[in-house]
Amino acid sequence: MIISSNSANQIAPIKRIAAIDIGTNSFHAIIVDVYSDGSFRTLDKLKEMVEMAKGGMGKRLSEGAFKRGLSALKNIKRLADSYECEKILAYATSAIREAENGGEFIQKSIDEVGIKMLAIPGRVEAELIGLAVRHGMKLTEKPALVADVGGGSVEFIIGNDSDFFYLASKKIGVSRMTEIFKPSDPITEDNIQKLQAHYEEELRDVAQAFAQHRTDTIIGSSGTMENIAQMIAARKNIPTDVTLNELEFSAEEFKEFYDYFIKLNRKERKKVTGLETKRVGFINTGVVLVDYLIRKFGIRKIRISSQALREGIVIRYLKKEMIGLPWTGEMSDPRRRSVFELLRKTDWHENHSRHVANMALTIFDALENELELNETDRELLEYAAYLHDIGYYISHSKHHKHALYIIRHADLKGFKEEEIEIIANVARYHRRSTPKKRHGEYWKLKPAIRKRIKKLSGILRIADGLDRSHYQNVKDLQVYSGDKEIKINIRTEGEPYLEIWGAERKSDLFKEMTGKKLKIERIIEAGMG
Repeated sequence: MIISSNSANQIAPIKRIAAIDIGTNSFHAIIVDVYSDGSFRTLDKLKEMVEMAKGGMGKRLSEGAFKRGLSALKNIKRLADSYECEKILAYATSAIREAENGGEFIQKSIDEVGIKMLAIPGRVEAELIGLAVRHGMKLTEKPALVADVGGGSVEFIIGNDSDFFYLASKKIGVSRMTEIFKPSDPITEDNIQKLQAHYEEELRDVAQAFAQHRTDTIIGSSGTMENIAQMIAARKNIPTDVTLNELEFSAEEFKEFYDYFIKLNRKERKKVTGLETKRVGFINTGVVLVDYLIRKFGIRKIRISSQALREGIVIRYLKKEMIGLPWTGEMSDPRRRSVFELLRKTDWHENHSRHVANMALTIFDALENELELNETDRELLEYAAYLHDIGYYISHSKHHKHALYIIRHADLKGFKEEEIEIIANVARYHRRSTPKKRHGEYWKLKPAIRKRIKKLSGILRIADGLDRSHYQNVKDLQVYSGDKEIKINIRTEGEPYLEIWGAERKSDLFKEMTGKKLKIERIIEAGMG
């Protein structure tokens, strides 16, 4: 049975805030709009490489560090002011909290920039990172080990989709380790062994916690892990144009990268695609750490979170300070929650879109095995059906192309890049032209992804045609697949001619993907004319 629901009103932002992660190597800022349903949307980001600990961790911040830090904060303040942010949340981590003159830097930030920052303890930093990762990634009941590799410290979180079992901050960040061990260039086997011995000593309680909550997965966040992921993605020609979030690679793929990368000197490292120039001098200690963690804990796969402390700051604000706001929205699954947050912000045509989604899934279920599709394809089709008309938010004209753009740039959470591409392209091809070679963005995708898009688009086009009036005239449908023909029987409230015409005129792609004719007939029930 096809079920529709009442349309929801579009929600508007209620506050605009800036969140700043004042780290050891870099300052990260995001500008976000906060919504009444507890969600937030990132408007802009800024990263400033500052190397606050240059000259030694746990000592006095140098005059150069003061200047670099204050200059970065002034740039961030200008950005926040340009967006007319009502509040700036700034949290300082290990470089500031450990420095003898960290308090002086905090005061100068207030006096010279107008930003008041909080120096948070390591355990709080770990908790905020954990909140951000859980918000932005698809987790399950099975635990995962989160490693946020910073300049001064590395935060470790063991948790799942509902609980944190272990939170800790360890003073083994890449800048700190580079400063203490001063590895050769290229790094030597002796350097590596000394680093590994130090990691072994420092991570004893992490190993104990891990023994109680075993997992085969590391989730990496922050700059070092993102740079490692970018380098591996570049080596394997994996696109990261839309998002780095949920990028996954195996322990074997990391080992292949490690064996190549660890032999490079500074000049050679500078040429590696994906590595930021300012990380060239201290990336090796992070690469050795990741290698150690993989071998020590028997890790089989590494996933990347694009969300870290800065998003955690926003989430904490929503939870703790805006009392009563349902910060998680109404759904714990980040994928579904993220899609519905986007729908509410673009004033979606809810009745029509839910109706089309239900019909599309009915057709999918009847043809899943025949078309060699799976449950993930079903989920992506559902989201594409919900989102297919959000281009109206920009303009009625070419709204299918606007939908493609909005979805690709909406920063949807919990999805891999290829999944976002599938949703966006299926929504784009719900009307007008079917996929063509001249469509550059589509044709850049891998052949297997293009084929999935065509199959799902073929189904969505039929479902959308069956609600051509947008009045949900089709109340039920059954799908029968024969050797040469697919028959769809529909039960309607009124005359079915518009719906049958709407589906048949968009059926070419469906026929191409199934290799069969399509026949749509109205079910005539007793007592109906």
